[in-house]
Amino acid sequence: MSLPSANAQTALVKRAGPEPWRSQDWERLWLSTQARRWTTLALVPAGSGGPPDFTLSIAMSLARTGMVHLGAQVHVADATSLSLGSNAQFLEQVRETTRSGPVLIALAPSSESSVTVPLARDANAAVLCVCVGKMRVSEAKKTIREIGKQHFLGSAAFR
Repeated sequence: MSLPSANAQTALVKRAGPEPWRSQDWERLWLSTQARRWTTLALVPAGSGGPPDFTLSIAMSLARTGMVHLGAQVHVADATSLSLGSNAQFLEQVRETTRSGPVLIALAPSSESSVTVPLARDANAAVLCVCVGKMRVSEAKKTIREIGKQHFLGSAAFR
């Protein structure tokens, strides 16, 4: 399955054992996110169908991988159940947090959250996260259109 992305880069990452962030797949994914300078990186599910903690678990593993690489803190912001009423406060907290290191923002599918698209657009960059066999290509294309292709560094497929 080939999904359109800003740089046509797609990484396939397998969920691994107890320390997945130490695997080469996670290291490659982290290094591919370094193609563009960012302080906030949105992890956007390609569509519905993944586990409830899909992007949050990706963010946690990717943050750990980043900390190994940078030797510094990489933060995770959980917006998977964020409401519109809490959006402004959340954005302010993310901005304050970037003072002490980069922030990975875990998002819900855009079909399930009104704040996913604006949060992804507000981030410096985004990665489209695909749960192989669970998400539809049509939803992925719609997500890319809604957010804007230019915001994406690429996509990553997860089994």
